[in-house]
Amino acid sequence: MAKIAVIGSLSIDLVVSADKRPQAGETVLGNSFETVPGGKGANQAVAAAWLGAEVIMIGRVGNDSFGNVILENLKANQVKTQYVEPVTHARSGTAHITLAEGDNSIVVVKGANDFTTPEYVRKAETAIRDADVVLIQCEVPDETVEYTADLCERLGVPLLLNPAPARPISKDVIARSAFITPNEHEYKILFDSADRSEVLRKYPNKLIITEGKKGVRFFNGEKEMVIPGVTMPVVDTTGAGDTFNAAFAVAIAEGKSIENTLEFANLAAALSVTKFGAQSGMPTMDEVQRSKQG
Repeated sequence: MAKIAVIGSLSIDLVVSADKRPQAGETVLGNSFETVPGGKGANQAVAAAWLGAEVIMIGRVGNDSFGNVILENLKANQVKTQYVEPVTHARSGTAHITLAEGDNSIVVVKGANDFTTPEYVRKAETAIRDADVVLIQCEVPDETVEYTADLCERLGVPLLLNPAPARPISKDVIARSAFITPNEHEYKILFDSADRSEVLRKYPNKLIITEGKKGVRFFNGEKEMVIPGVTMPVVDTTGAGDTFNAAFAVAIAEGKSIENTLEFANLAAALSVTKFGAQSGMPTMDEVQRSKQG
């Protein structure tokens, strides 16, 4: 069984759907409202657990009702929570999501996630050492990402960096990461819109650029390749990227080749958009296997 440690954000998603996205100063009528557990860290942890991995979550919640819901949801989804401690002086993180016109827009309020500090991650060093892959995103402080990259390099554990939300990341962190998975927008921020092919050649089998429906682009050491995306009926795209990253981590931990890993991750992400909600839409390993056979 793959062992995955996820260091990242935990939040409650406040999700509204509408036929159109409001412009500045505009009010539109919505169709529905839901409150569901989320956060890129929690989403990736749950997705990896649904895909059969043994998952441990490292992060913070507020000492509030949202924090209780987040913790109980992780436990219900078989994610280990001994390194998820409440913060008494900060509220749990929230994500405010608008679903409209076949896509999503998200505003994140980090709250207690800002207290997933290097010192806090250090407490979980044993769990990180035992992991096959460590997953981290950018909804925790910069210094935590930097510390985790150093720690994983020292422990010899592959780090999968999902650079979202996008922000500049040091060359040292990129060098110490085993894999980096920006989308096209995040790529431009990370690499200052440098020539894509040149940058891909610089990071063979490390830099994985996701391009939505078009698929995933990388350089395999000999040539630039695109692993095509999988088309599915779209209900809700929230969490598709998190599902992709979790599936990538699970497949790499199981020893799959990079191409097979990307095919698996593309399929899992495609299946995730066919249902409402980031976590509720995430597929199980059985669902991915059945879809592959079909």
